[in-house]
Amino acid sequence: MRALSRALAALAAFGVAATGVTALTSVPAQAEPGTVVISQVYGGGGNTGAPLTNDFVELFNRGSAPVALDGWSVQYGSATGTGTFAANPVVPLSGTLAPGQYHLVQLGGGTNGVPLPAPDTTGATNMSATAGKVVLARSAQGLACNGGSTPCAPEQTALIADLVGYGNANYFEGTAAPALSATTAALRGDHGCADTDVNGTDLQAAAPAPRNRATTPAPCGGEPTPTPTGEPSATPTPTAEPTSTPTPTPTVDPTSTPTSTPSSTPSSTPTEDPCWTPPTHQIAQVQGSGDVSPLAGQTVRVEGVVTGDFQEPDQLGGFFLQDPTPDADPATSEGLFAYARSSFKDVKVGDRVLVTGKVVEYNGWTELSPVTVVDVCGTGTVAPVRQSLPRAEGSTFEPVESMLVTFPEPLTVTDHYNLGRYGEVTLSSEGRLFQATDRPGVSEAANERRSLLVDDGSTRENPPAIPYTDPRAVRLGDTTLGVTGVLGYGFGRYRLQPTKPIGFLRTNPRLPAPFPVLGNVKVASFNTLNWFTTLGSRGASNAEEQRRQLAKLVAALKGMNADAVGLMEVQNNGQSALQALVDALNAEVGAGTYAALSHPYPGTDQIHVALIYKPARLQLVGPARSSTDPVFRRPPLIQTFRRVQGGEPFTLVVNHFKSKGCDTAATGPDADQGDGQSCYNGERVRQAKATLALVESLRLPNALVLGDLNAYGEEDPIDTLEAGGLTSLTKRFVPAPLRYSYLFDGRSGELDHALAARDLLRRVTSATIWHINSDESRILDYNTEYNPPGLYRPDAFRSSDHDPLVVGLTLPGGR
Repeated sequence: MRALSRALAALAAFGVAATGVTALTSVPAQAEPGTVVISQVYGGGGNTGAPLTNDFVELFNRGSAPVALDGWSVQYGSATGTGTFAANPVVPLSGTLAPGQYHLVQLGGGTNGVPLPAPDTTGATNMSATAGKVVLARSAQGLACNGGSTPCAPEQTALIADLVGYGNANYFEGTAAPALSATTAALRGDHGCADTDVNGTDLQAAAPAPRNRATTPAPCGGEPTPTPTGEPSATPTPTAEPTSTPTPTPTVDPTSTPTSTPSSTPSSTPTEDPCWTPPTHQIAQVQGSGDVSPLAGQTVRVEGVVTGDFQEPDQLGGFFLQDPTPDADPATSEGLFAYARSSFKDVKVGDRVLVTGKVVEYNGWTELSPVTVVDVCGTGTVAPVRQSLPRAEGSTFEPVESMLVTFPEPLTVTDHYNLGRYGEVTLSSEGRLFQATDRPGVSEAANERRSLLVDDGSTRENPPAIPYTDPRAVRLGDTTLGVTGVLGYGFGRYRLQPTKPIGFLRTNPRLPAPFPVLGNVKVASFNTLNWFTTLGSRGASNAEEQRRQLAKLVAALKGMNADAVGLMEVQNNGQSALQALVDALNAEVGAGTYAALSHPYPGTDQIHVALIYKPARLQLVGPARSSTDPVFRRPPLIQTFRRVQGGEPFTLVVNHFKSKGCDTAATGPDADQGDGQSCYNGERVRQAKATLALVESLRLPNALVLGDLNAYGEEDPIDTLEAGGLTSLTKRFVPAPLRYSYLFDGRSGELDHALAARDLLRRVTSATIWHINSDESRILDYNTEYNPPGLYRPDAFRSSDHDPLVVGLTLPGGR
């Protein structure tokens, strides 16, 4: 934060009227560097789709000394309204904030989401979810200004310790922070330390991550000064120009502590001290400016400081070293990996080493292997190089390969498929990644630039202790700040090997039940992920797994509490598998609560679609119907219902279109066309057309087509259904950040759909997706192989790999 600007101070000194400084009030008087700032603003609490019940403002002490908040306050104003800050409830503050400590101010809220962590201060202010103005004032009195229609006079501005204007706010520092939503907050960069007096630079829109006084303090380090505007350089400024030919004198880092001091006396000669043997090359010369080392195949001796120690046999088998005196070329990395286990020479982080070895390109990774000499010659330090995502278009991590790097921005967990098997998670900037064919405006190239794969520095497969599972397994949508590690490479991807523990903020909390839907009838769609009563075919491999699977499926169905549920991937063995599921469900919710329909034409596939319903709530109108059209490998199940009180009927069309998997039969229009829709897209389009024909030919009243259609939201099969007069209910009712039901290859998307015919659309009152599966790691499912036994719970979470979808209908008529 900066002090009162010279221009504004001069105007105040000459007694210029407040109206004369309107143009200057977008940058108010600031507190001295190192005081308390607004580190987070969230105004969507309790809204539809909101992860948290309350709005909040988070404060942070970025200074080096405690700050007393007694007599201070948090004040709010609308983005462009005429009301002053004093017109809204003023939230008084108290207590002392230590350096690096957060202070959580809970404000107004609603019914959706989960509670905030324990607040340090509570107020009643309701903020806008998208745009507004928040001030931290060194006064308990409301400011009689708003920075816009009522400008803040110099004496009022001087009371403002910090200001955040977001969205289309007309009062802000520099430029406004981004517009927010029910699912995004404005987070100050570098865990609260970033402060250039430009809201648009310092704060980014990301998933809300509230922190309170109980959060581990994160000091900025020393007396902070305003962070320079602009992106930090990816390569540190060199302290000296490298010489083209190394001189035969020992290189000594002036900040290091040698383990043995070279001497000019005969008792200490170069032949007696290996640290006298100088390097032959700088690390930057070994790395070169391209993907491949210009010295590949040559033996070199390099010097650096150990930044990452992964020498044990179940780790990477070596260590990372980095030159603390980089060259002047930003295209050359200053880091290198040395393949040398601790049994050869044990080193530790901070050791200054001279390493002799052969330069190789190991599957695209420049490293020294074999290493023949490792000499520890003192200690040193290397500061991590700041990086940010997304990367610039056309760039890679090659210039910082094997270097110590840090990502101070908020990053979101977007993939954990290999968490249990290899200890990997993928993080992304700007929220989670979505499938490019699921919604407009998504680019797979941009997805890649936003991604960072985080590994665990280990080669062990299916380790007994899995990272990021305590106190609960990390979920997609959880976030972290300040990820630091060394950037290795393997299996075709750059991999960050953490050198500091990564703590995840539980910004995507589990919901114990779906968001409530409105109406007098509730229907759902759920893919059961191969519910089989025949062991060892698909689904459970043994009786114990089957028991665990059934418990999770029952918990999920019980949580949905729908009047009718269309099911996919139920074993096609008559009524055996379906009835076993209904019996187990009724044992939990009450005898006779649910009944199972009999499919008139289930087809010959191993799995079929099914339908269960509550006889006390719904009555059947006519028999169950299907189609013998061979285009359906898993024929649909069609049933018309009416509420038991009577009234208008509605029809469920439960379907499960052909999967995207490719095989030798996928030819012609069913082959992968390279458009992101994978194989059998042509067949899924034909199935969509056949579904529309059924709705029309059977004159189905109030038809609702639902199920796993194996097509993302902007793919041809969904376009076909929409062009035929059906409306996607999730596109209409579910906010885009929450509109997904499946995870594949680190991208979320919606494979499970509910589409209403025109006559039903006016009866649909709401829809939601219950995120109990796609956000959860597969190590939590019913399988017993590889999954640590302590992680299993007989609950709804990871009961399948698809999220269930729930729709609320309001049907007229009846008693």
